[in-house]
Amino acid sequence: MPRNPRRIKGMSVRTVEEWVPLIHENLAVIEERIQAACDSSGRKREEVTLIAVSKTQLHEAILAAHALGLRHFGESRWQETETKVHALPSDITWHFIGKVQSNKAQKIAQSVDVIHTLENSRQLAEIAKQTRTFDGLIQLNISGEEQKLGIFPGNLDRLVEDVIQCKHVRFRGLMGIARMVEDPEECRAEFRLLRQEAERIGVNWLSMGMSHDLEVAIQEGSTHVRIGTALFGSR
Repeated sequence: MPRNPRRIKGMSVRTVEEWVPLIHENLAVIEERIQAACDSSGRKREEVTLIAVSKTQLHEAILAAHALGLRHFGESRWQETETKVHALPSDITWHFIGKVQSNKAQKIAQSVDVIHTLENSRQLAEIAKQTRTFDGLIQLNISGEEQKLGIFPGNLDRLVEDVIQCKHVRFRGLMGIARMVEDPEECRAEFRLLRQEAERIGVNWLSMGMSHDLEVAIQEGSTHVRIGTALFGSR
């Protein structure tokens, strides 16, 4: 089991310079875990994109992560995302990983680079009203839990057609969230399902794996891991 990330407290009073060594320590551990997972599955490290899940994090923490070389950041709330997009470095690639409410879909599409959570035609209808093109992934419910977002596999093909027909979306792949269990190995079949569905429909981006289960996700083919707690510490 990976060690617990260094907890970072007193966020409101830390400067960028104070954040850097704390995030650097956690990032080193994450990189070791990613590399080990790649080695164990015969993959190259560059095949996996690390998305720093920066939702609820202060600008100083994001700037510290940016100073350490991270360029992909994940947000889940529109108002917070909008503020950060305009205030933080322009070379950041912004990933939206939260629920896309239909009445916010157009604004989200105008600002972020990747949306991981497409799941219905209402979102696409709003997205079609703007002119900016972005990378899009369909969120698939791989855990079978009713409370989880995403569509069930049986509804995937119909939504794929809708996404392909939306001219402002470059359809890249699938996103999924596995069950939160003590032993990530129990979720291997869920990650494998996402990979198999991606292979079946002919896409190659797989957004799966978080702080507690990134190894299994990478071994099953993840191309984008979403890491928050292990990088920034507990909120």
